[in-house]
Amino acid sequence: MTQIELIFDSDCPHTDAARAVLRLACQQAGVEPQWQEWDRASPVSPPHAALYGSPTILVDGIDVAGADTASDAKACRIYTTTEGGFSGVPKAADIARHLLRPA
Repeated sequence: MTQIELIFDSDCPHTDAARAVLRLACQQAGVEPQWQEWDRASPVSPPHAALYGSPTILVDGIDVAGADTASDAKACRIYTTTEGGFSGVPKAADIARHLLRPA
């Protein structure tokens, strides 16, 4: 079974948009929209959650945007768009591609 994780900061303005794009990606991939959410500051979150910026989406432990965790720790995430701009969330197509990858 595919493991999906959403890592975020409680004050991140892009968390709701990340949830929405994650639901869309699951729909595109034909996958049940279920994931684990980790607040980076929570003491119950796993140690790896603190290594990523907010928001980050992992599929089976792999960052859907291919970021280096060392450069993203304790920072907001910025994603590039196909138009050459920037977004606060990854593209649904990038997430769906990871969801459809063979295990």
